[in-house]
Amino acid sequence: MDSEIKLLIVEHTKIFSDMLRGYFSSLSGYSVRSCAHSKLEALEMIEKHLPDIVILDLVIPHLKGLEVLGRVNDLNLSKRPQIIVMTASGQETLIKKATGLGAICFILKPFDLSMLDMCIRQLTNNTPSYITPAIAPAGVKNKDLELKVTEIVRRMGVPAHIQGYNYLRDALIMATEDAKLMNAVTKEFYPMVAGKYNTTASRVERAIRHAIGLAWDRGNMEMINEYFGCMIDIEKGKPTNSEFIATISDRLRIGDKLA
Repeated sequence: MDSEIKLLIVEHTKIFSDMLRGYFSSLSGYSVRSCAHSKLEALEMIEKHLPDIVILDLVIPHLKGLEVLGRVNDLNLSKRPQIIVMTASGQETLIKKATGLGAICFILKPFDLSMLDMCIRQLTNNTPSYITPAIAPAGVKNKDLELKVTEIVRRMGVPAHIQGYNYLRDALIMATEDAKLMNAVTKEFYPMVAGKYNTTASRVERAIRHAIGLAWDRGNMEMINEYFGCMIDIEKGKPTNSEFIATISDRLRIGDKLA
């Protein structure tokens, strides 16, 4: 690879594409080869310039960006570019299709341009990342919250080696910072967590359910009673993912207000 990162922007809105081009042209280490605004132009520019990174809007006219992803695989390229897709939709099916066609990073509009820069530099340093704006700052803005959540999850008895431990920890941080996320757990919450770990929302849901089950069956019952108390119902069994996350995140927010 050259010392500069060769970047191709595929964005149907001229104002936004100009903004992206201006931003990355102002940074050191980038060469913005071209801006493409249609399917054919995008494919021609990829084949001609062999960019290192393609920033691809999924709703360019006359062709869904998903089709561009598919067509890139048919080009006779000496090196396939790494493709970051951006969209205003965080639907799980869209994420799955894009990643299945070779997208290596997924970012939701609107987003902080510095985050996109961070994602690109990670990719070109061979440390692939999967970033959404709601996920990337988690744990950075509020280290105290991260420590509190980690301690709660650990003390409740969720094994740290299972994937659900990480998903649950991040879900609790997100729900504590933004309670409105609990209103759309399936449509927004799980896909956002999935975005950070390059997985699917359904896997996140199952892994969190498994983690809660382990804590409920084998964990620290004294601490579980402290948090859930009257909610514990022997006939009903363990709480749902939403109930578990909402209860703990509510306690954390109340604790912060009282502190």
